[in-house]
Amino acid sequence: MDYEALEKKYLDLAQEVCDRVAGKGAVAEAYISAGEELSIEVRNQEVEALTIAKDRGLGLRVISGHRVGFAFTTDFSPEALEACVEQALANARLATADEHNCLPGRYPAYPQLELFDPEISSTPVEAKIELAREIERQARAYDPRVKITESCSYNDSRYVVALANSQGIRAAYHGAYCGASTFVVAVEGEDNQTGFGLAYGLKYSDLDAARIGREGAAKAVRMLGAKKIGTQRAAVVFEPYIATSFLGVIAPALTADAVQKGKSLFRGKVGQQVAAPLISIIDDGCRPGGIATSPFDGEGVPSERTVLVEQGVLRCFLHNTYTAARDGVRSTGNGSRGSFKSMPEGGTTNFYIEAGTKAPEDIIKEVSRGLYVTEVMGMHTANPISGDFSVGASGIWIENGEFTTPVRGIAIAGNIISLLEAIDAVGSDLTFFGTSGAPTLRIANMTISG
Repeated sequence: MDYEALEKKYLDLAQEVCDRVAGKGAVAEAYISAGEELSIEVRNQEVEALTIAKDRGLGLRVISGHRVGFAFTTDFSPEALEACVEQALANARLATADEHNCLPGRYPAYPQLELFDPEISSTPVEAKIELAREIERQARAYDPRVKITESCSYNDSRYVVALANSQGIRAAYHGAYCGASTFVVAVEGEDNQTGFGLAYGLKYSDLDAARIGREGAAKAVRMLGAKKIGTQRAAVVFEPYIATSFLGVIAPALTADAVQKGKSLFRGKVGQQVAAPLISIIDDGCRPGGIATSPFDGEGVPSERTVLVEQGVLRCFLHNTYTAARDGVRSTGNGSRGSFKSMPEGGTTNFYIEAGTKAPEDIIKEVSRGLYVTEVMGMHTANPISGDFSVGASGIWIENGEFTTPVRGIAIAGNIISLLEAIDAVGSDLTFFGTSGAPTLRIANMTISG
């Protein structure tokens, strides 16, 4: 596929639609995305599912008299595009006027980024199937107790994005990413435990079947024979996946949209200490190798690196064009777009807690008594406004700096800010799970309910 030619074609189309709207006395933004996704599922070395999905469409946002209207179409015929324009204008007439509704102006340049690995496209489907099979073989070979494969998959996506608006923005890019994962079950007697391994990135050659398979198997096996423990206070260590789960609660609270609506636990706290000095939280739309890396956001604003929490101090929030206009600041390039079917909203890109300098094994060695948390249940129940949470947990008990017995049937509860403030060690092992990532974190003291 000639992606450069496709970019030009879609840019011309987006510009044409904006010109049509201008002829009707409004300003417009036309966003086009087109992509192809491959998904392969393997179980017991057999291909259970193989799907190729293609999607393309145009999302049109118009502003007339400070009123916003939106419509989208998957049909690029002249008649369908005209109907889309009329629908967006009709929707604008029904909307409430807001002086902060605006479109960004033209930017002199966008960051130059490596987003497309041709190997993702050129590698035959048969080789991708074999990669998934090898992941499963590696998981099964790790330990004879790994007996069941719940899923073993390979996925990739290739896409083109083009955007034009009435303020002079004309920009496009193409990219691709790939990933693989496995979920396996280890069985011993009546006990069975699940573990997963996964990796996503921008380069096909970075996918390591042995590492993904063994990671899933090791996580399943280590939890066999888990016991319950009594309620007590002790140090708690979050492995990177668990730390990243907590980031899922923090992320929406750091968008200016949530703050302006009074739905953020960080409201009114800019300049204040909200975490331990060891903690810095960053959103970086330009991060090399990041799944969410792109030259510009869903509005055509250049992507950038935003330090939200710096050494424990809250510095700022994530803005799109609208929230920036409301606060009298500039957009941070966080006009996030799920697809062409929706308008840009405030959201994160590559969102993470910065790595520390301590090796994760050294963090464990320093714990005389504590819990290494490997799984939490019910994270979605955390309150994004108060920051209060109470979740079920499983993990491995630490005694004198050594892993001893797996534990389950416990709960940990608290407040997100209190938890962030109590962190006394940050690992050097920053690990991404999709678009979010974190290193190993240690909390000095928490109540563990048995």
